[in-house]
Amino acid sequence: MHNFEKLLFWQKSIVLAKNIYIVCQEINNDEKYGLISQIKRCTVSIPSNIAEGSGRNSTKEFNHFLAIALGSAFELQTQLILVRELYLLPEEMVNTLLNEVSEIQKMIYSFKNNLK
Repeated sequence: MHNFEKLLFWQKSIVLAKNIYIVCQEINNDEKYGLISQIKRCTVSIPSNIAEGSGRNSTKEFNHFLAIALGSAFELQTQLILVRELYLLPEEMVNTLLNEVSEIQKMIYSFKNNLK
């Protein structure tokens, strides 16, 4: 069992989720139940799956939940690219978020590989 709160990529994913919730307030309300909802769900999925996996009984199970968290990070990346392409947020703001996502993806991937 791992203490997920000490994992840097979990900490960074919490900060990312907070940042996403803040910037989503800037997006037009027409997207409230579409893209915004989907972005928020997958953003919260990242730290949630890291936490859930850390409480599992085996490395194999933890690895599975890390894979889900990583998948959610790639889903978020895709949705942020769409936000940028639709000009729903300033490009610089989206690029900053994409950099955060990329860093978390790399950290999860590296941790997964070292966990085996």
